[in-house]
Amino acid sequence: MKTKMSVLIVSFLFLLAMIISGCGEQDKPKQAPKAPEEAAEPQEAPTVEKKLKAGFIYVGPVGDYGWSHAHDLGKRYVESLYPWLETVIVESVAEADSLRIMDRLVQQQKCDVIFTTSFGYMDNTVKAAEKYPDTKFMHCAGFKRSANLGTYFGDLYQMYYLNGMMAGALTKSNKLGYVAAFPIPELIRHINAYALGAKAVNPDATVSVKWIYAWYGPDKAKEAAEALIAEGCDALAFTEDTPAVIEVGQAHCEKGKQIYTFSHYSPMQAYGKDSVVSGQRMDWGGIYAKILKDIHEGIWDPSQDIWWLAKEKAAILGGSLDDAVNPKFVEPLKQAIITTEQLGEISAYDLVMKRYEQMKQGVDIFDPFMGPVSDNTGDIKIRPGERASKEDLLSMMYYVDNVKGEIPNN
Repeated sequence: MKTKMSVLIVSFLFLLAMIISGCGEQDKPKQAPKAPEEAAEPQEAPTVEKKLKAGFIYVGPVGDYGWSHAHDLGKRYVESLYPWLETVIVESVAEADSLRIMDRLVQQQKCDVIFTTSFGYMDNTVKAAEKYPDTKFMHCAGFKRSANLGTYFGDLYQMYYLNGMMAGALTKSNKLGYVAAFPIPELIRHINAYALGAKAVNPDATVSVKWIYAWYGPDKAKEAAEALIAEGCDALAFTEDTPAVIEVGQAHCEKGKQIYTFSHYSPMQAYGKDSVVSGQRMDWGGIYAKILKDIHEGIWDPSQDIWWLAKEKAAILGGSLDDAVNPKFVEPLKQAIITTEQLGEISAYDLVMKRYEQMKQGVDIFDPFMGPVSDNTGDIKIRPGERASKEDLLSMMYYVDNVKGEIPNN
C-alpha cells in the first residue's frame, strides 16, 4: 500500500512539474525569425522593348534596279539598324488599288506605320489616314498632311542638273532627250534642271521630252527612246523604273553610234557600259531611319515635310556604286573646256565636280534654280539674283527656255 502511495505521489509531482514548466514556456516572448545574413537586392521587372511594325507599298516590282528597288534598299537598311522593327512590303501596287492594300496592312498585318511610296497614292493615303486615326502614314513626294499623315521626299533635281551639264558637254547634235513618266511637278523640275545644266555648258543645247504615262513601262520607254534618237537626240535621261532607255543606248553604241545615257535611281551602269555617263542615285536609308526612330521615340511630327537633298547625303551622283562618272567618259569631259563667269576656263569634268561639292554644302552655296530663269514662252519665272523657294520647286509646271514643246494637260 505504501508502495502504491509512493508511486502515486511521485507521478503527481512529475505531472505537476510538467504543467508548471509548460506554463513557463508560454510566458516567454516569441523570438523573431532569424534574418538572413544578406538581404536580397530588389528585382526590377524586365523591360520589354517596344516593337514597331512598318508596311511599305511600292508602285513597281522590287527587282534589282529603279525607284522601288531603291526604296527597298532603304527598308533593308533600317531593318538591320533597329532590332525593334518589323516590316512588310507589297510591291507592284496600282494606284487605284492602294486603298485596299492599306486596309489590308492595317486590319490584317496590324502595321503601326505605312509608307506609300508613289505620288499617285496621295489621295488614297489621305482617305486611309482619316479611316485609321490610330495608324501613322507617311506619303512620299506628296504635299497633303494631317495629324497622322506626314510627307517625305529625297529629291534629285541637283543630280539631274549635273547630268545635264555632262550631256551638254558631250553631245554632238546639241539635241538631248528625256523619257518621262507623268507630267507632275517632280518630273517637270527634273526635266528643267537637266535642261539648265546643259545650257550652263552649251547654250545651243535643247531638250525634247517624250511622255509614256507609266512609272514601270519598259516597252514604252524603249519606244520613246528610239523615237528621240530618230529625231537626232544623242543623249538621253529618263524617269522610268527600268534600265530600258539605257539598253537602247547601249545597243546603238554596239552598232557604232554613240548614245549617251544617264542612270536613274539605282546603279544601272552595268546595263550600258559604253553608254552610261553618270546618273542619279537615291539613298532612302537615312530618311527612313529618322522617321522610324522619331515614331519609336514618340517625337514624330507629321506637320514638318521631310525633304532631303545632296547636303543630307540622300541624292548621290553616279551610275554605279564606285564612280560619280563612268571612267570611260572622264577624259572626254576633261577635254571639253567651258568658259564661266566666276571660274574662268574650266573643264566640264572639273566644273561638274565643283558644282557637286557646292551642292553638298547646301542650296545657299549653289542651286540650279538661281535666276534669271525664263520659261519657253519668254516669261521670267525666277528673277535675277533670286533662288526658287521650295514651294516654287514643288509646284513647278512650266518648261524652261531650252525645253521644246508644251506640258501635257493630262
